[in-house]
Amino acid sequence: MVVRKRFGQNFLIDEVVIEDIATAIAISDQDQVLEIGPGRGALTEVLYNSVAAKYRAVEIDRDLIEALSARFPHIDLVDGDILKLPIDELLCGSSWRIIGNLPYNISTPLLVRLFGFSEAICDMHFMLQKEVGQRLSASPGTKQWGRLSVLAQFHCNIEELFFVGPESFRPAPKVDSSFLRLVPRKDKPYLEDEKNLSLVLRHAFSGRRKRIRNSLKMLNISWQTLSLCPDKRADQLTVDDYVILANEIALRRED
Repeated sequence: MVVRKRFGQNFLIDEVVIEDIATAIAISDQDQVLEIGPGRGALTEVLYNSVAAKYRAVEIDRDLIEALSARFPHIDLVDGDILKLPIDELLCGSSWRIIGNLPYNISTPLLVRLFGFSEAICDMHFMLQKEVGQRLSASPGTKQWGRLSVLAQFHCNIEELFFVGPESFRPAPKVDSSFLRLVPRKDKPYLEDEKNLSLVLRHAFSGRRKRIRNSLKMLNISWQTLSLCPDKRADQLTVDDYVILANEIALRRED
C-alpha cells in the first residue's frame, strides 16, 4: 500500500506495542471512542474487538477508507481532515475517549483544537513524537517548558506512559515516539479569557531568557498588585502564575 508523505503516515506494526496501548486504554462497554487516523487498522483491530458502546474513526486518506469500511463495518467511519472537521459534531454528547497514532505534523494544532472541547472528553491517548511528548509533560524550570506545556497543563493532567522506537513503525520515522495519556482537568484555575492567556504566553516565551517584566513590558502589567516576582524568566513561571497574569490583563481591560 502506498504511503502518503503529505499525510505524515508512519503505520504502527509492533504487536507488543499495540497490545500495550490497548491495555493502557482499557475500553469498557460504556465508552464512546473516537480514533484519529486509523490508517491500515492495526490498532483499530484490537480496540474494535473490545466492548465499546460506540466507535467512530476519522481517516484523511481516501485510499484507506474502502478497506477500513470492509474490515470494520460497524464503525462510524468519517472521511476527512480532523483539523477541518467540526469537532462539536464528532463529539456529540460527552465522555468521549480519543485515541490516535498522530502524524507528527498535525499533533500540536490538533491538541490545541481539542483542548477547546475538553468538557466532552473523558481522556485522550496519543502516540506522538517524543519531543512533543516531553514538551507536553514538562515541568517549570526545564528547557522543555514552554507555551505548549502551559496550555496543555492548564487543560489536562498529562502522563507519559512509555516510549516507542522507530522500528515499531513502517516506514520507520527518524525520531522516537512516546505514548501519552491526557485527562481533562476538573480543577482548572479560574481563567477570565483564554485569549489573554495565549497573549501572555506568546510574549513571555518569545524572549524566554529575559526577565518576565521585560518580556511582558508592552502589556503594562501592574506588578505591584501581584504576588509574582517580575525578575523570573518565562520558563520559571507555573501554570497558575500565567493564569494570574492573564486574569490581571482581563481585570485592567474591564476597568
